[in-house]
Amino acid sequence: MEPPAVPNGRCRIVLTGGPGGGKTTAADLFRREIGESVVVVPEAATLLFSGGFPRSSELHARKSAQCAIFHVQTHLEDVQSALYPDRILLCDRGTIDGAAYWPHDSQGYFDAVGTTEERELARYDAVIFFETAAAGGTSIEGGNPTRIETMDEALELDRRLRRLWSKHPRLTVVAHNSSFVKKIMFGLTALESIVAQLR
Repeated sequence: MEPPAVPNGRCRIVLTGGPGGGKTTAADLFRREIGESVVVVPEAATLLFSGGFPRSSELHARKSAQCAIFHVQTHLEDVQSALYPDRILLCDRGTIDGAAYWPHDSQGYFDAVGTTEERELARYDAVIFFETAAAGGTSIEGGNPTRIETMDEALELDRRLRRLWSKHPRLTVVAHNSSFVKKIMFGLTALESIVAQLR
């Protein structure tokens, strides 16, 4: 039995992209700039792994982890939407992301968590994709102890994520820039524009 649908509230925007793209920094800065009209939904994977959830390269363990992340992500979003129905939900990653981390084809991921790609894409009003710093040969190390990807793995995840999210009708890509500040400013400008359109 599917859980009851939870309305998006004011609007729901996902920030995604490969590791080390700057999405978490952009979310925090945007919340500080806009104030109480925005609530950030934290990255479920970081919450789980930093809280002691086992992390393993073993096939079944990887699948179990992605299923857990999906359910935590959906419920985090739904709780924030219920608590703050008049605020913009700024989601640090979205439910589609797990398909990029899934060991096999993405359809297996959606089947495992009991949903469809179409349903999860429709969950969000807009998507801002922050390209990984690895695209420019820049280190993805950003002080997140749960980040374990190599540069090559970050690039591959970036490609998978972009392919998945490219199906969303309102997708904005923030390309890598040698200046992290300029990249973040571009992302913030894109966020402001999207929020203005969705109001």
